Amino acid sequence: MKKLLVSFGLVALLLAGCGQSGDEKTEGSKETAPVVTVGVMPSTDNMPFIVAHEQGFDKKHGVTIELETFKSGKDRDAAFQAGTVDGINADLVGVAAYLQGGMDVKITSATFGQFDLIATPETTSVEELKGKEVIVLKNQGPEYAVDQILAQSGMTGADVKIVDVPQVPSRVELLQNNQAAAAILPEPFVTMTTIKGMTNLGSTRSIGINPFVLCFTTAVIDEKAEALKGMYDAYNEAVDWMQAHDQSEYIQLFVDEIGFPEELKEEIQVPDYPHAEQATETDITKAFDWATEKGILKETIEPKDVLSDVYFK
Repeated sequence: MKKLLVSFGLVALLLAGCGQSGDEKTEGSKETAPVVTVGVMPSTDNMPFIVAHEQGFDKKHGVTIELETFKSGKDRDAAFQAGTVDGINADLVGVAAYLQGGMDVKITSATFGQFDLIATPETTSVEELKGKEVIVLKNQGPEYAVDQILAQSGMTGADVKIVDVPQVPSRVELLQNNQAAAAILPEPFVTMTTIKGMTNLGSTRSIGINPFVLCFTTAVIDEKAEALKGMYDAYNEAVDWMQAHDQSEYIQLFVDEIGFPEELKEEIQVPDYPHAEQATETDITKAFDWATEKGILKETIEPKDVLSDVYFK
């Protein structure tokens, strides 16, 4: 009987040890899940990534998504060039500039962002902007967006007075003080201005273009291919989760993470986020052609040369 008890005790210890080892291994695998760090500006197109991390969908798919938010595109770009972030949420004109600068960059997907052309209350149409000051960030995505919106009304950038103001809050201040007729803005500034009576003259989305993409260097894509696949799987699950839940369950994230004022929480229009999709050749060609006209891009680059197949084959 004593021998039997000793035997049972040894077996129990072995089983307990195996169970503990398994638990430690599981915890270790979660702790050592590869990290994908993305440099972003405060924007609504980040939300599915934020929800994916908040709900643990990233860990579920074997990756940790970390968003590093920057107050200016210049700081975001500097971090990308220095390699302190793996990739960035950028626009196609920016991608053209990175390529011209010698960075080996690939587009892994489009993102669901937009720029809106916001005008003073008395301005009711794009045509009324002729000869007036329009605030942009020159030679970058915001100026490209303005040119495309103007083109819809048969106008070009030469028909207005382009004013270069890099900081978005400064554009809003000038617009509110009637020192310009219009400005190109992202969220949350679109909601913040239109709620005060400003006029929305159109957006990149309303005219059918999407210049927003997620891009990484080829070295990062090669090194973290599986993690990037997990990141997009987590993104898609977050989109499904948001569609299945009332926005009251996640709307505070728009305030805490994107920067919407608390008092405008009820005014937030949550985008109908689609699953992740690749940037289109049409959008790339259009933006790269514009960048070439502006002297930003001085070599011919085809969409196939810049599209990554890490997730979209």
